[in-house]
Amino acid sequence: MTADTARPLLSRHAGALSGVTRVPGDKSISHRALMFGALALGESRIEGLLEGEDVLRTAAAMRALGARVERGTDGTWRLWGRGVGGLTEPADVIDMGNSGTGARLLMGLVATHPFTTVLTGDASLRSRPMKRVTDPLGLMGAGFVARGGGRLPLAVTGTDMPLPIRYDLPVASAQVKSAILLAGLNTPGKTTVVERAATRDHTELMLRAFGAEVTVEPLAEGGNAISVTGHPELTGRPVIVPGDPSSAAFPAVAALLVPGSDIHLPGVGINPLRDGLYRTLLEMGADIRFDNCRDQAGEPVADLTIRASTLTGVDVPADRAPSMIDEYPILAVAAACARGTTRMRGLAELRVKESDRLALMAKGLAACGIAVEEEADALIVHGTGSPPAGGATIAVHLDHRIAMSFLVLGMVARDPVTIDDGAAIDTSFPGFVPLMNGLGARIGAQS
Repeated sequence: MTADTARPLLSRHAGALSGVTRVPGDKSISHRALMFGALALGESRIEGLLEGEDVLRTAAAMRALGARVERGTDGTWRLWGRGVGGLTEPADVIDMGNSGTGARLLMGLVATHPFTTVLTGDASLRSRPMKRVTDPLGLMGAGFVARGGGRLPLAVTGTDMPLPIRYDLPVASAQVKSAILLAGLNTPGKTTVVERAATRDHTELMLRAFGAEVTVEPLAEGGNAISVTGHPELTGRPVIVPGDPSSAAFPAVAALLVPGSDIHLPGVGINPLRDGLYRTLLEMGADIRFDNCRDQAGEPVADLTIRASTLTGVDVPADRAPSMIDEYPILAVAAACARGTTRMRGLAELRVKESDRLALMAKGLAACGIAVEEEADALIVHGTGSPPAGGATIAVHLDHRIAMSFLVLGMVARDPVTIDDGAAIDTSFPGFVPLMNGLGARIGAQS
């Protein structure tokens, strides 16, 4: 992104937030719905698909691999899949933009198809490590040619004689787990992933819904062994995508911090492997109510009511990190405005996200007048207990969650907070600025 094309945004102190608004569909589930629909026989209909840039890249990738993908005028997406093992060689390089989830899952999808796929992405995605995915897929027989460190651009040469593996995840990662399970769909026998710490289980839930045989075996030494049986016949089905809890986190935390706020967010996913932020906020004293709890396409969903609250710092256990890894930037903003100190540990994974989120949050918070300590895998935030100073310009390094987090901070800071570029926000939360302004925020282009 050059200075000429960057989109700086400024966020000013806001009055009480109020209203009812629906956040975009869950990004993780949207990616998987498109991929599983492309592997299924017959038609799949997807309602509530997140139409952010990341997910649209996945839709384009499924077309490139031979699936028929259409968007109706009513916003419903329809797919006609190729069946397991039926994908076709793409005619060109597949550009996944900023989507780490899309790229890593796609590697698993094509690793057991006998053709070559070349993947690339934007500057941020090309800087991110992929060896954690290519190493286990290589054990299954796929070949890879990549830049140093296993980075994109990267060519995947799929195997026509894939081998089932039992792979012990060295680091908790739903993306790596999912890539291996996707490769296992077109592999004879059982492919197993062992995870010592539970990660989001959207892949397992949705694969079962499409007709795959997926088992989860608790291990005596702790953790689970998740297995998929190869060569299932997946059948197209309807999918209703719940609201993304990671996206809901931004208006939710804003409402907690801006005095007098009272907002309602209907239809938000509350998968227990994704709700770590909300559990932490409740421990800090947040007034969050979960109503009309229900099941939607195998996923738990609720309507959230959030009211302004006085928050108190807490120690967030390291073993909670997998259930809220994407929410630490916005939690750090909540911690900055809380009374007392919040200690967040087990955050090494944040250093290999769209950016080094740990370093960027520490630097940005300090620039806004908040005392913060950065350690190798921890962030310690000393809350102000009152509106922080603000007044800084934050370089977001193409990271959508860093961008949105500091725009929320600007809503409660004494002086406006500016981000140098808001373009990346569209990767996960299209319409973020008008949605927030509709609730009462004061976010706009820098004059």
